[in-house]
Amino acid sequence: MLTATLTPLAQALLPELDHELALTRRVLSRLPEAQFGWQPHPKSMTLTVLATHISDLLGGIAMTMQSTELDLEQYDAVNDGPAATLAELLTRLEASGASAAEAISNATTEDFAEPWTLRHGPTVLLSQPRADIVRHLLSHLIHHRGQLSVYLRLLEVPVPYIYGPSADEATNPG
Repeated sequence: MLTATLTPLAQALLPELDHELALTRRVLSRLPEAQFGWQPHPKSMTLTVLATHISDLLGGIAMTMQSTELDLEQYDAVNDGPAATLAELLTRLEASGASAAEAISNATTEDFAEPWTLRHGPTVLLSQPRADIVRHLLSHLIHHRGQLSVYLRLLEVPVPYIYGPSADEATNPG
């Protein structure tokens, strides 16, 4: 719920986050579990690896708001590995979305303005205000969701309405 106690940026980001979560849930719900190991090209991620990345990605918002940097040299990609089922993908999406919403809701204007750095050992890859990183993570989710919609098309799975009609779904179902 948007309240006057939230920062103006949080008031702008939370509805967008909710909207993107709903669209992502719609795309993920179409994934055929029997095809989780499929990949369109040897250099591409498998369906389950891409879908798991999408499901977990928004957890990076909470991590960004709770830290000032990430050192990829020290970063141990400790996670649960690729999801085994569609239910697990959707559960992970809900958890990462909830942690992102909580972090955004609790952030002050100063928190959003604080620099956040991505480095690899001594090499700084980028340093930007946390607000820019949060926006980047939302864009990153959208980018990979677009990739996933191509996977659906290649697998002959009906592509859902996302921002507008698809060849398979002419109107917004909800």
